Amino acid sequence: MDRSRRTPTVTLGLTLAAAALAVAAQGKAYTSPQLTASEMEAFLRHAKIADVREAGGGMTGSQRATLTNGRLTHDVHIQSVDITKPVFQARGHTEVNFKDAYRFNIAAYRLARLLGIDAVPMSVERTVNGKGAAVTWWVDDVQMDEGERLRRKAIGPRPVRTSNQLQLMSIWDELIQNRDRNQGNILWTHDWTMWLIDHTRAFRLGEKLLKPEELTRINRELLVRLKGLTRESVAKAVGNSLDNSEQKAVLRRRDRIVKLYEERAARLGEAAVYVEF
Repeated sequence: MDRSRRTPTVTLGLTLAAAALAVAAQGKAYTSPQLTASEMEAFLRHAKIADVREAGGGMTGSQRATLTNGRLTHDVHIQSVDITKPVFQARGHTEVNFKDAYRFNIAAYRLARLLGIDAVPMSVERTVNGKGAAVTWWVDDVQMDEGERLRRKAIGPRPVRTSNQLQLMSIWDELIQNRDRNQGNILWTHDWTMWLIDHTRAFRLGEKLLKPEELTRINRELLVRLKGLTRESVAKAVGNSLDNSEQKAVLRRRDRIVKLYEERAARLGEAAVYVEF
């Protein structure tokens, strides 16, 4: 993974120079040293919420807000959706045990961090207007979403890197069984880094892979980390953002992903399957 070796001092959605310019253009003060992951988390949990407005582009009433602690100012995405239905129908699709929950954004960030995947922006739980919510770092310096990339037929200056990032997304969405990945929640920054946002409809209980034919290669380091997942390590990482059944489902899908790649490598040769992203 090209980005997995970045240090945790603001790999999580923050390019300080770009953010500073963007905030300055809006007439807002912006002075900040580089943030560690713990400093960023503290900011998301405790900074004052101001200038709340509709985020747009979604179906769950999510909001975009500006946070400030007097030293740092930055935008966040606030989602408080928490819907459970025994049966859900939409656009000809029926789903049993449907959930649309803000806590899955938090689970996605925590699990991604455990696996060394830094394509998911930081998200924390916080009470907003009396309700639990996921407060997620707003991704800076976005040039386009996946829909626009496809319309432009753009691949970036390093096509192999772009392709590897898309393969990483396929692996990730199978692991968390994300049934709501769409072109609007795949973002590309100007340096052609992919960010995956909005995971409120992920973490289903099914153990079968949805699109196994799309899993063709995998980063060696990620494969090792997938194999190393245990019930205890997942539980410690995600906390109460996933219940026991959701955690077990992640591990069952992990088993299928690892088996798929091992069988593919045995058939095609390791060099064709195990690569460096």
